Order: sequence, then structure tokens, then C-alpha cells
Amino acid sequence: MQTECVLLVAVIPDPAKLEEILTGFLDLGIRGATIIESQGMGKLLGHEIPAFAGLQSLISGSRPENRTLFSVIDDPDKVAAALRLLQESSGGAEEPATGIAFTITVSHVQGLAEDLRRESS
Repeated sequence: MQTECVLLVAVIPDPAKLEEILTGFLDLGIRGATIIESQGMGKLLGHEIPAFAGLQSLISGSRPENRTLFSVIDDPDKVAAALRLLQESSGGAEEPATGIAFTITVSHVQGLAEDLRRESS
């Protein structure tokens, strides 16, 4: 029987917070995540498309670079704890440019490392 998993996606606007977040994930027992460099719409429109050059100044807190984190998690308690950790590390999700996090239900997972599959069964 396969446990229901979720995909946690988090955009982290301050790359300096990444080490704190990943260490926190390890402390929570979350052993896998993928991190990619990403950029927000404000940067792309403000720098890459000349017609929108003034837009970046209108977008409060627009940052030049973000990190986007993806993690498949099979324990609802770990998901809740990871979301709390992300909120605490960002200084509060109520403020602009502090990141975004959400989960998506995953109906099938393949390709997890053997030790991760053992932990989830």
C-alpha cells in the first residue's frame, strides 16, 4: 500500500536562508529536496523586456534571484512542520517578497532513493 504523498514547493527569495532551511529539513527527517535557481516575473519583465522596464520599481521587494525548492513528503506532520519552518525563516508570509510555499497531492512517486522508500513504508 502506497502512502499518500505531497509535493512541497517553496520559492525562497533570500538564498542566504537556504542552508538554514535545509538543515531544518534534515532535523525534521526530510531527507530529499531539489533546489533550482529561479527568478520572478518582476525581474524578467523589468530587465528582459524593455517596454516593462519601470515595472520592477513598482513591485515591492523584487529580488534578483530566488531558489525554488521541491520535496516529496509522505508524512502530514513533516509537511506541517516544514511549512512552519519556511514561514519562520522568511520572517512571515504576510509581507511581500518573503516567498511562497504550497503543496500538491501526488498520486504516484517513482525514482526515490532506496533509503527514502524504506522510511516511507
